[in-house]
Amino acid sequence: MVDGFVNILKPSGPTSHDMVAYVRRLLGIRRVGHAGTLDPLACGVLVIAVGRATRLISYLERTRIYRGEITFGLTTSTLDSGGEIVAKSPTGLQRQELEELLLNFTGPIYQVPPMVSALKWQGQRLYNLARKGIEIDRKPRRVLIKKLELLSFTPDECHPQALIECICTEGTYVRSLAADIGEALGCGAYLSFLLRTQSGPFSVSSSLTPNEFEIALKHDQISRWLCPPQDALHNLPTVILDEKDSNSFVHGNQILLHQDILSCNKTIAVRVLNRSGVFLGVGNIDLSDLNRLLKPKVVFN
Repeated sequence: MVDGFVNILKPSGPTSHDMVAYVRRLLGIRRVGHAGTLDPLACGVLVIAVGRATRLISYLERTRIYRGEITFGLTTSTLDSGGEIVAKSPTGLQRQELEELLLNFTGPIYQVPPMVSALKWQGQRLYNLARKGIEIDRKPRRVLIKKLELLSFTPDECHPQALIECICTEGTYVRSLAADIGEALGCGAYLSFLLRTQSGPFSVSSSLTPNEFEIALKHDQISRWLCPPQDALHNLPTVILDEKDSNSFVHGNQILLHQDILSCNKTIAVRVLNRSGVFLGVGNIDLSDLNRLLKPKVVFN
């Protein structure tokens, strides 16, 4: 059985679901899922879990890094280049004005998710409702913009453009961010290009294009395309068990620990290995409990 993560460089065009189906077909494995949607027009890192690693998606580190191009003076129906232009407001925006404004979009902010998104409302995807001309009220969602940097600026009398880098938490819509920046400037804006350069521990520098993935499969280069679960979960503290406790853990039993992990009063998730370095799964430890019990949550056996 193949268990782990594939770092695919998604091209512009296919949906994230399309890429999951693509990997499922090539590997002949039913248990395949992705660790965070990329819009169809966006490209970049799409982390795909295969086999039992699908149960580990929620334990991955959640930081996202994007590079996006914003075009000012135009607003589209989808907030990106895939929609129709719904408003024009030519602007002679200058770099300094934009740099000063970006400071207001750093830190915790609230976003209204776009209608053309994969979010569900009463069991239906918002983008399916949008295609029918239906628009519903969406509640603002809190996200964290850790860093927002202006990488370059192309002045223009009508439609200047900016290239930004955004480091943010999962669930951030860069399309909405671009539109909100345009609204704050009074000229409107849309996201004309988006590249995800990092998703948790997975970087675009090590991602594989679909063609590279197929070549690696053809030559049976599993180490080139498959990231083992223990490597993907580097963000979690590690607990190493002896043979007796390892056997007990993989059978779903709680383990009384005799090792210090942290000294804070909270429950944490840990990756669990045996003394040979074999990944056994993920467990929870209640650090406020003096007994320090390791409780299995996801077990590989």
